[in-house]
Amino acid sequence: MTDDHVYLSLSEASPEPEGEGRWAYGTGFADPLLGVDTAVPPGLDGTDLAAYCLMLGDDALVLAQRLIEWCTRAPELEEEVALANLGLDLLGQARQLLTRAGQADGSGRTEDDLAYWREENEFRNVRLVEAPNGDFAYSIARLLLFSTVRGALYEALAGHADPVLSAVAARGVKELAYHREYATAWTLRLGDGTPYSAARMQAGVDAVWPLLEELFTAHPVELRVGVDPATLREPVLRSLVAVLAEAGLTVPDVPGLATVGGRAGRDGVHSEALGLLLAELQVLARAHPGATW
Repeated sequence: MTDDHVYLSLSEASPEPEGEGRWAYGTGFADPLLGVDTAVPPGLDGTDLAAYCLMLGDDALVLAQRLIEWCTRAPELEEEVALANLGLDLLGQARQLLTRAGQADGSGRTEDDLAYWREENEFRNVRLVEAPNGDFAYSIARLLLFSTVRGALYEALAGHADPVLSAVAARGVKELAYHREYATAWTLRLGDGTPYSAARMQAGVDAVWPLLEELFTAHPVELRVGVDPATLREPVLRSLVAVLAEAGLTVPDVPGLATVGGRAGRDGVHSEALGLLLAELQVLARAHPGATW
């Protein structure tokens, strides 16, 4: 098998030699460079950079898993393909970010180690992405919120001092723009459709809205090495309000989901849904440790 590479999409390179496969998404890679300088830039703390990449990577990995769950369950075959492709975009981002986390902290942990061999309380994703899919309208509402916030974040991170994080973000901006376009189209279609479809879409927005506040709440690591998510609140809300207004939907007036002693997903505090998701995601790798194909 010819190995692909986690940074192949970020720079041009010749094919890599045959190598040992890895669990992560059925592929492996040997050379972590391919033209992208992986040295932690002066002035950046490697531990903080790794923690930040882990947060972003876990968001993408967990939501990718949720989107893939729509295979065989989406309303139409076309939507199954679309949702699977969105999930693959996020999976690609997760691979790059988790690999960067293992490089930046000097631990040498691979994307496989981080995806398959951490426990629930070691994951740092926000709770929005781990919530069960619900109905189609709920998943569309979640995708709209996440893609709008993450797209704005990636635009800011495209100029980050770390060349790897900057490259991942610059590429991700284009992917997230399509994700938002897809979610917006369905929000408008359902919200401005029949009374029944509008009610379902409104219920989806109402259900996910309390999970939005966590995406604007800064963790100390984000303040030290990333973008303060509070700065994204105004432009993101302005964009979301415009979409909901065009769809004939009401912006929910509800508080954010409560934390546990001031701690939430970025601190490893999750809902029980994440444990079930990880059990499915990790079962094969844990049942056959070290196996390759």
